[in-house]
This record gives sequence, structure tokens and C-alpha cells, in this order.
Amino acid sequence: MQNRVAITGMGIISSIGNTVEENFNALISKKAGISDIELITTRHTNEIKVGEIKLTNEQLQQLLNLPVNNTFTRTSMLGAYAAKQAVNNAQITAINEVRTGLISSTSVGGMDFTEKHYKQYDQYPEYQKYILSHNAGDSSNKIADYLGLKGFVSTISTACSSAANAIMLGASMIENGYLDRVIVGGTDSLSKFTINGFKTLMILSDTYNTPFDQHRKGLNLGEAAAYLVLESGEVVKRQNKHVLAYVCGYGNANDAYHQTASSENGEGACLAMKKAFEKAGIQPGEINYINAHGTATPNNDLSEGRALLRIFNSVPKFSSTKAFTGHTLAAAAAIEAVYSVLALQNNMVFPNLNFKTPMEEFHLIPETEPVKTEINYVLSNSFGFGGNCSTLIFAKS
Repeated sequence: MQNRVAITGMGIISSIGNTVEENFNALISKKAGISDIELITTRHTNEIKVGEIKLTNEQLQQLLNLPVNNTFTRTSMLGAYAAKQAVNNAQITAINEVRTGLISSTSVGGMDFTEKHYKQYDQYPEYQKYILSHNAGDSSNKIADYLGLKGFVSTISTACSSAANAIMLGASMIENGYLDRVIVGGTDSLSKFTINGFKTLMILSDTYNTPFDQHRKGLNLGEAAAYLVLESGEVVKRQNKHVLAYVCGYGNANDAYHQTASSENGEGACLAMKKAFEKAGIQPGEINYINAHGTATPNNDLSEGRALLRIFNSVPKFSSTKAFTGHTLAAAAAIEAVYSVLALQNNMVFPNLNFKTPMEEFHLIPETEPVKTEINYVLSNSFGFGGNCSTLIFAKS
């Protein structure tokens, strides 16, 4: 097994808090961030609930101290806010002093702005500056510029597993000597495009989402951003850095089952978990907590549950935190990586809200209250459209 990659900083903004501490307090106090839509004008306002961050774009601009004529989209602003937290948390004062990179992920990109103005670009030249902000990579470049980062910058967009793959790539680049430090994570804002898209797929719930419940009706979309600072053992030792946790295992697999659905027997998820265990060099029985993908859709929870039963002789304590935040798409694996580290730091299993009735296909019951227990390893699953399945394993420092 190669040397584990150290996590030395974290930053997050979600519907349950604007800092790591606020998110942790909401998780242990069972305070969900699911609400009615307030900041987007859509015909579906009264039909669905979302995990919306209650800060306007103008408020985010002020928090970031951006000039009035900036072209930061909401996705970019959320990402810059969380990434700056992570850098500060890692006590980095000279970001380019070692070989430093940024690997960011997004699904929405800049469409939260371009969808507002695409009919007006010809008549209103003042909107044309936002066209260049549409692509996914623009948000990564803006975050890097905001941080003053001059090194390697890349963008990953593999749907809901995007941030997990960003973490995997960052860890691999450190392990193989390409970089000394990588800021990894993801950011996605709510947009009419994603609301309408998921509505068309008929997997949005009209009430609060209920992961792993027999009567689950679908997911709540959310918006969030989270980033982790990964550093090599050499940098940690030389700078005497405080280590929050380690990335010790990861795996990605695709069973090519369907464009949007997971395989019914959980093949892709099973393969991803097996790869993660091989990388970590540990056995499934050593996992103390699973942060499940748990989208509360009929297909995902059935597929993931069957995969867990294939991997574990006895499924450890598990929960989905998406009942708190909603499904934040490309940011999901990043915010759940932060929650996984918090679980390790605090020996805490976070609750699976809204669960009442076990699924008829199997008797898997998530934790519904905060549980204090010894945690040395956390497994976090993230599964995306197109069958892109990813698993991360985090270890206590």
C-alpha cells in the first residue's frame, strides 16, 4: 500500500451551514436544510423542496469581496467561498510555495447564469460576458484565480460522482509524485436546468426525502460546495502540519447498465467498493461507518443496499446525509467527504433523517439518531449517471 494522503484542511457551504462547524452542529442536532424554493423563479416552486443556501448572489459577492462587474456565477462563488475556507483551515499562507494544484468538479457549471439570459444575448451586449462563464472549467479557473493558485488546474464532471473522482485524482497525483498539495472538491448551484431535468426523470420528491425507506418518493435537489486540502507526507512532516484524516482507499467502476439508472444488483457499486478496499489494504469488516450515496430514489437505494449486502458479511452502521442537504450533484461527494472526516474526528455516526419503514427487499436499517462510537475507517459512496460509481475510504489520523 502506498503512503496515505493527508487531509490538512476542509471548507464547506451547504443548506445546513456556511462553515464546517455549522454543518457539524446541524448534523448532530438533526437540523435539516430542506425547504421551499426561494431564490429561483420556477413553475415548480410549490411542487418540490430543495436544499437551498439562503444567500443571494449579491450577498455572496459581498462575502467574497468581488468587484461589481465580475463574471462569477453562483457555482463559482460557492466554490471560491468553500475553497478559501479549506486553504485557511490548512493554514496555508503561501499557496504556491510547493507544487500545488486544484481539481474541482461541477455539473451545473455556469448555466445558472446563462439560462437566465440566453434569449437576450443578441439584444443586450452587457449579458454577453457571461457566455464565457458557461463551461464547467470556467468555475475551476475562477476558484484558482481567487486563491492565487498558479499551478495545475483541472475539472471533472462525471455527474454525481464528480467530487469523489476529483479526490481520487488528487490523491493519485500526490502518491505518484506529480504534486505536493492538491485542493480537491466540487461545487454546484441550483438551476432551472437541473430542476427541470430531474423533474422530467420523475425522481424528485414533493416532500422531504427519505433515504432507504420503503415509501421513499425521490430526491430533493440541493446546492453546495466543499473542498479538501490534500498534502503529501513529506510536506506534512516538513511543515509540521496538523492532519485531520487520511485518504487511504478509492475505487471507480462502471457497469454500463443504463444512462441514468443503477444496476439492480449493484454491480457498479460493488466493483467500486472492491477496488477501494484493494487500494486501502483493509477488509470490509474494518469499516465502522458508511456514508451511503442514499439518494432516496427507488432505484438507487435498492441498488446500493444490494451492493452493501454483497460486500459486507455484516453491514456496519450507515446513513445517508442527503436528507439534510438534498442531493448536491457534483458537490455531493465533497460535502460527504467533509462529513466523513468529521465522523472520524468526533467518533460520530450521523443520522439518516425521515426513515420509518425498512425496504421490503432487505432488512437494512440506517442509524436514525447520532451515535457515538469508535470510528477508525469511514467508507463513502457516490454514484453518478452513466454508471460512474466511486468509493472513498477515509482513515483516522
